[in-house]
Amino acid sequence: MFIKNHQSILGVLSLLVALSLVTASCTKKESFPQEIVSSDIDNFWEAYDKIQSTKDSATQRQYLDELFINKASRGQQALFENRRYQPEEYIEAMNSYPKFWNSLRANTQNTADFNAEIKEGVNKFKAIYPDLTHSTIYYTMGVFRTPGTGFDDLVLIGSEFALGDTKTNSEEFPENLSHLTTYYQTNPTDNIQFLNVHEYVHTQQQPIVNNILSEVLFEGIADFVAYKATGKESPFAYVNYVKNNEDKVKALFEKQVFNFRKGGEWRWNSANNQFGVSDVGYQVGFNIAQAHYDQAEDKTLAIKQLIELDYNNEPQVEALIDSTNYLSASIKELFEQYQASRPRVVSIKEFKNGSQNVNPNTTTITAVFSMKMNPGIRSTGFGDLGREHFPKVESIDFAEDAMSVTYKVKLEPNKRYQIMLENGYRTENDDMLHSYVIDFKTAAK
Repeated sequence: MFIKNHQSILGVLSLLVALSLVTASCTKKESFPQEIVSSDIDNFWEAYDKIQSTKDSATQRQYLDELFINKASRGQQALFENRRYQPEEYIEAMNSYPKFWNSLRANTQNTADFNAEIKEGVNKFKAIYPDLTHSTIYYTMGVFRTPGTGFDDLVLIGSEFALGDTKTNSEEFPENLSHLTTYYQTNPTDNIQFLNVHEYVHTQQQPIVNNILSEVLFEGIADFVAYKATGKESPFAYVNYVKNNEDKVKALFEKQVFNFRKGGEWRWNSANNQFGVSDVGYQVGFNIAQAHYDQAEDKTLAIKQLIELDYNNEPQVEALIDSTNYLSASIKELFEQYQASRPRVVSIKEFKNGSQNVNPNTTTITAVFSMKMNPGIRSTGFGDLGREHFPKVESIDFAEDAMSVTYKVKLEPNKRYQIMLENGYRTENDDMLHSYVIDFKTAAK
């Protein structure tokens, strides 16, 4: 009897210990609780229904303000500001695309169906990046600027994008929104975990620097980390495009990466670019991140290095890229090649630049270029001496062959002048001029 009771007690104790372990395991799994806010979707639909009940524009605006804008969560307010949305845009979209909104509504009102998948993605992210800090996820409602964005401690889902699917009706959209038809055919709800991890990565990254190299790394690293966490690649066309055209893409990237005028070819764009596919730079950044990860012995450290890369620290950024050997030369060498390829001013026709005895009766100053320029661009500024030393310019005219530009001027005697030919001058292919200061002094009469 004692033995039986003892066994029963042991059994109960074993069960309690097992339950305790399960509880501890669950607690450990849920040690990174994720807050997801969906109140803005409810507010949006309440405003939408009211707006549909009247044709009076003032009343529609009143409903939008009272029911949606004034009740906006911190995340929705951030979206308004970050994407510069105006109230009129919401009202116009609500009135113009009823088939679209009605086809989207069911998914947006069942966000609970997606929350478990989103939370699972965050936990997967935490597993490969133990230093993950908490950000709040918001289902926001915009008007077609972004499927998602992440910054500070905010992950913002652009629900009108991300909660669409192959049944979403886009037939009412004008030409400038026609790309959304292709987007919805990717069945965005299938990719919501990847999207959220990508944006969550952005909340962990260092501030970006406004140049192509930093921007493609910033986005490509977010894609790569999302891929390592979820096991899924980005659903967008740039992935396969780069896989099938990698040599061509790399060659163009190496040529254009330092030309800020080419930024629109590589990221945050439509398919109307040199590739015919949007955001090709994301995959270039992904490939660099992949190369860094593949050669690292400590994979967790590699992920940490990628996420915490300091974009303001140029030597650190260059060292990471160079160590991958992904590009054909070092960043320094590529920059030197780029500088050597840019157009220059090779001479001034009327006098030698720097002359101190220029005839004050000179009426033209002609700068000769090393290559043909875009004759539609005239980019002129002041030198270091400022406006007082800038001549009176009556006209600026290109030669027929676009190999020179002539400034028609009026000069005074015994005065120093400066004319800055800025890097806004460029070739037809947007190769920027090395800035050049025409600096001279006129003779005394």
